[in-house]
Amino acid sequence: MTLKDFFEKYNRVALGFSGGVDSSYLLWAAVHYGAKAGVYYVSTAFQPEFERRDAIRLAGSLGIDPVILEVDILSCGEVVSNPPDRCYYCKQQIFGAISRRALSDGYTILLDGTNASDDASDRPGMRALKELSVLSPLRMCGLTKEEIRRRSREAGLFTWNKPAYACLATRTPAGEMLTARILERTEHAETSLHRLGFTDFRVRHKGETPVIEVTPDQLGLLHAEQDRIIAILKECGYGNPQFMAKERTPSK
Repeated sequence: MTLKDFFEKYNRVALGFSGGVDSSYLLWAAVHYGAKAGVYYVSTAFQPEFERRDAIRLAGSLGIDPVILEVDILSCGEVVSNPPDRCYYCKQQIFGAISRRALSDGYTILLDGTNASDDASDRPGMRALKELSVLSPLRMCGLTKEEIRRRSREAGLFTWNKPAYACLATRTPAGEMLTARILERTEHAETSLHRLGFTDFRVRHKGETPVIEVTPDQLGLLHAEQDRIIAILKECGYGNPQFMAKERTPSK
């Protein structure tokens, strides 16, 4: 099956849209192949502001005004307790909200951007997608991340080389309760480090000790900006701004 075949069969769809590489290309394909697509971006405490901006910008470039759904994810006890399968409960909340709104808008087919490179055995969120009957066209059509980036570049999408991004909750070790303070602190730190020139990085933590993960090519910048980084972390409210550095494998 190709995406053309898919959208000929399903020509009226609702898309759970993040503004990342995968869902952006899927939206482009839906428009390109003439499908009527409702676009839904779910805003929670787990998404930084730049993701929302990117989603609105990308959808707008295709002539679509996305529906923004606000979900209070921190009101879900199963999510806040941060178990190893937190993503399962989070996907239930997010795609449950999309499903209800999409159905009221007249859409019965719900899509997401999971691709063929995603390892289902390591993604508890996929179980929630299956239970909610969410279809993943990119995966169904055998499209890998590398191929999606290539096609996105050909299509002129600014997201083609956007680093893979996992939600802010992933910075907190499983079992440690998620709070608004932790999430806000993480977003503030990552936003500030991005302004220093860091890309494709993470600010995780072990208790009050921040752990900064950067790709090998940015280790030099990490050491050169050490004093400014410590000042940023202190400003963000970390009790122990003496950070730990960890090498990170570049995102695909």
